[in-house]
This record gives sequence, C-alpha cells and structure tokens, in this order.
Amino acid sequence: MNPRTKRVVVAATVGAGAAILTACHSLGTAGKPPPLELARSVDIPRFMGDWYVIANIPTFIEKGAHGARESYRLQPNGTIDTTFSFRADSFEGAVKTYRSRGFVLDPSGAVWDQQYVWPIKADYRITYVADDYSQTLVTREKRDYVWVMARTPTLPEADLQRLIELAGRQGYDTTKIERVPQVAPG
Repeated sequence: MNPRTKRVVVAATVGAGAAILTACHSLGTAGKPPPLELARSVDIPRFMGDWYVIANIPTFIEKGAHGARESYRLQPNGTIDTTFSFRADSFEGAVKTYRSRGFVLDPSGAVWDQQYVWPIKADYRITYVADDYSQTLVTREKRDYVWVMARTPTLPEADLQRLIELAGRQGYDTTKIERVPQVAPG
C-alpha cells in the first residue's frame, strides 16, 4: 500500500471510529429523560404515617395487591421505618407485609433511598406532595415504577387523573399505571 493510500485508510478508520463513539454516546443520552421535577420541600415529620396506594406501575411484589398501604415512621436517628402491606390477589387474600428503611438524601426531603436488603438501596423521589399532605406522587429516575398515594383509601377522580398526568409529564408511560383496589365492592 502506498503512503498516500495508507493515510486515507487510517483517516477513514479514525473518522469511522469517532462517528461510532459519537453515535453510541448520543444513543446513551438521547433517550434518557431529563431529571425529575421534585417537590420543593417535604416536611418529613408531616409526611410520616399511613398512605394508601391508589394507583401505580407495580413492582413484581405489588402485582395483584388489594388494599395496599405504605406506612412511614421517623426514627430518632433520622431514618424512616417503612412498612408496606396488602392482601394478595383479593380482599380476602393473605396479608403480605414488607419492611424497608428509608434514608433522606437531600435537604429538600424529596430524595430518598429505600433499603429492602442490605446493602442494596432503591431510588425514591417525591415529585409532588399536596400542601395539606393528603396526596403524593412518588417516582424514580428510571421511570420504571410510580406510586399515586393518598391519606384516604379513595381519591376524587379529577385528583387521580391530575397526578397521573403529572407522572406523564415526568416521562412515565401512563398506560402502564394501574389502579390498586382499595375498597371491597359492597
């Protein structure tokens, strides 16, 4: 190969490599949604207590949950004992209970880690909490799971739709959000 041809081949190879790296980088960031918008300030003591899960994109343990409720208890060391309970597959199903520990990571109180099994921690972000702490939207950066929760087992339809729309504006596929049965049919 003559020197000129060799330079052309090297330049083409380097150029192709740079193009591939740029394309890979673009693919890695182009599909990534922007950071979640979070509640400006979460009063952690006011957030404590019981929350009914009204709708969600369920994790594998939440599939078929009825009467799902999340309870938070602030500990003296600042961690949060979390108890998630529900009935499996029907209102008469077996009671399932899972415990985790929350760690507030941000001075706003909106960014937490939840630890179910040491040392693994899961992302937990409070995108919205009502001024009276009656409703909340909990999200994750991955946009894989979301929870619409309220202090009561029912939520006005307009409020539920508003929170689902907020999840959609945060980059969630709202067609994956499922209602969680809270009240047994009478």
